[in-house]
Amino acid sequence: MMQLVFREKGALYAAYIPLFTDGGLFVPTPREYHLGEDIYLILTLPDDQQRYPIAGKVAWITPANASGGRTQGVGVRFPADEKSRLIRLRIEEILGTSISSSKPTQTI
Repeated sequence: MMQLVFREKGALYAAYIPLFTDGGLFVPTPREYHLGEDIYLILTLPDDQQRYPIAGKVAWITPANASGGRTQGVGVRFPADEKSRLIRLRIEEILGTSISSSKPTQTI
């Protein structure tokens, strides 16, 4: 289990993965994971005291010493369920129009 706390909208923008159909997040971690591995997250969003549990799966891996100075970690795909859909909608509500920005992120 990993806790992810986003205190700022910019950090959430950098980690959010809108390309995944059900949403997802980049999780910086030195721990090695495998594609498809289950990963349990406790997510805290900016200006929101609620903690959101997510049982996702590793959908991509950024290894240590990746090109372009990318941070080591994993892309976690949210499951296709109603709870995750509501979390995805909440994230997209927080990000608003910045979700379509061309500003670089930690994701694909």
